[in-house]
Amino acid sequence: MSAAESAVSDGVEYTPTALDRDAVTYVAGHRGLVGSAIWRHFEAQGFTNLIGRRSAELDLRNREATFAFFEETKPRYVVLAAAKVGGILANNTYPHEFLAENLAIQLNVLEAALAQKVERVLFLGSSCIYPKFAEQPIREDALLTGHLETTNDAYAIAKIAGIFQIRSIRREFGLPWISAMPTNLYGPNDNFSPKGSHVLPALIRRYEEARLTGAPTVTNWGTGTPRREFLHVDDMAAACLHLLENYDGPEQVNVGTGEDSTIATIAAAVAEAVGYEGETLWDTTKPDGTPQKLLDVSKLADAGWTSSIGLTDGIRSTVDWYREHIASVRE
Repeated sequence: MSAAESAVSDGVEYTPTALDRDAVTYVAGHRGLVGSAIWRHFEAQGFTNLIGRRSAELDLRNREATFAFFEETKPRYVVLAAAKVGGILANNTYPHEFLAENLAIQLNVLEAALAQKVERVLFLGSSCIYPKFAEQPIREDALLTGHLETTNDAYAIAKIAGIFQIRSIRREFGLPWISAMPTNLYGPNDNFSPKGSHVLPALIRRYEEARLTGAPTVTNWGTGTPRREFLHVDDMAAACLHLLENYDGPEQVNVGTGEDSTIATIAAAVAEAVGYEGETLWDTTKPDGTPQKLLDVSKLADAGWTSSIGLTDGIRSTVDWYREHIASVRE
């Protein structure tokens, strides 16, 4: 039986409805790219009892501390956006850390939530869970049908484990918990570190520094030909609330725009947004990663949601945010 077939039905009977805006709602990872956007959106939508903890206050890799936190706060809803994340370089350099730390975070949070019988949990993963050469656009049932991209396979395995933990809890305990797999995200509070960032914030930093220093050229990794789909994190936050209130099922839901562009096209858009007028070069000795990664977002559309922030506008607003916060951005 395939993963998709095993996920067709699990006997959970639940009708999604509007969340109680006054209920205790825990956003794990509320200071990160995704978590901070979810916090902003939930606040804007009237949630009055949001809770979060910085990693210095609560280490989610610590099982005892995580269970104690859930026992103390007793959240009704949980969004699990906490994770160790990074780009190709970070994933390829530290695969064990990406595997072990994400497994620990997921296991502790989900088991602590289970101990408290949390009503509704949303687990967030990544589109890298799908095979490197999956048919495009990638449907949810492509999961476990082929080999992963080797540069981030450890991280992907951890996220796949999270999906199956959600499915297992649904099947064994009947709790209506769900999973969502976003495409490449960007926006305020992103990681702009040269060694730890994903492609779009890395491009923003690289081109902005080249503009400021007057560098005649900018060199990017790879060939520029791979195609990527990007979703603004504010759109992602809106999709999260929409899914919590309108979707239930054991299968993960893809979250994206349904459109992609080449890395070269995206680089050109970033250069224009920052006002860089020099030449772009490509270091073809560096890896490209997956040739194309475009999500099929039909399931999300069927649930009644589509993205609203265009890539050009999203890049411009992210450049503006980066310039305003350059002294305090994550390194």
